[in-house]
Amino acid sequence: MMSKRIAVAILNWNGRKWLEQFLPIVIEHSRSMADVVLIDNGSTDDSIAFCETHFPDVTIISLDQNYGFAGGYNEGLKELQHEYFVLLNSDIEVTPHWLQSPIEWLDRDPLLAACQPKILSYQQKDEFEYAGACGGYLDQDGYAFCKGRIFFSYEQDHGQYQGQHEVFWATGAALIIKSKAWREVSGLDADFFAHMEEIDLCWRLKNRGYKIGADLESSVYHVGGGTLDRLNPNKTFLNFRNNLLLLTKNYTASPLLMKILKRMLLDGIAGVRFLTEGKWLHCWAIVRAHWQYDLMLFSTLRKRRAERPYHRNPNAVGWYQKSILLAFFMQGKTCFHQLDSASFVQSSQVNHVPDLEK
Repeated sequence: MMSKRIAVAILNWNGRKWLEQFLPIVIEHSRSMADVVLIDNGSTDDSIAFCETHFPDVTIISLDQNYGFAGGYNEGLKELQHEYFVLLNSDIEVTPHWLQSPIEWLDRDPLLAACQPKILSYQQKDEFEYAGACGGYLDQDGYAFCKGRIFFSYEQDHGQYQGQHEVFWATGAALIIKSKAWREVSGLDADFFAHMEEIDLCWRLKNRGYKIGADLESSVYHVGGGTLDRLNPNKTFLNFRNNLLLLTKNYTASPLLMKILKRMLLDGIAGVRFLTEGKWLHCWAIVRAHWQYDLMLFSTLRKRRAERPYHRNPNAVGWYQKSILLAFFMQGKTCFHQLDSASFVQSSQVNHVPDLEK
């Protein structure tokens, strides 16, 4: 059954309703190029039985427990030998020929390790969606934002962002990655469990000199919040903890301690803001995030040291050398095109093909 170059791998946990709604469309628009694989993360509903009955051509990899987003993909993809892995959320509606342009781009550029399509909202199909929009960026303090989405300000898609562009990170909601690149960095960091693990993956690849892209000639529609709603305090906890882990592992441009201390101060300001809005559970989530970060600090520093020998020619394209907080909250810049384009790193010094092609 594993006869094609591409594996579209859908990670599922008790998501029968999403599989029933979207899996037939994934199969219809992917089967000419890809094998469709369901990685089940220890579901307790009837997801597996449903797929076995209605989609016998879908390969099912059944895990013994819920390993989270990162661990689930790490475990499931061990069993696949395809040239390309596509990590696809179960709550995504794909479109005709959605794989063709990204795969052609990846085939054409040996430095391009991974890319994403344009991510639009399933509910508002002319609006960019939170999880990726038109590709991801990081600001000077490590805050993530997207072309087409800054914090919770979403732009409408008027065709203003088209073509193929290098970015800093690509969303894990629909991540198309060369399997050799995936294996070279040992996949996702399971300690993240969920949220920002794909940014960590992309950053590790970029520190090795690879490119990450957004192919805006391809598009998909994402429901979003299918597993954990953005208003859930547990999501706040994961986002704040994982952002600190992300910086500690990967930031190389200036003294790390000063960067982390600044982020802790900014996190404290965010906590006060949550309190003033009556969202005390979210404030408590930030406190918990910092406690757990402290507990994970030494293991994270070990990972940082292990990665250092691979930082031959770090690729900083997509790094925004100003504060997105200042631009958004103080200057009212809610759209990507309002940001100072000269403040983005536009090119890298990468002049060789890394180990991926050896």
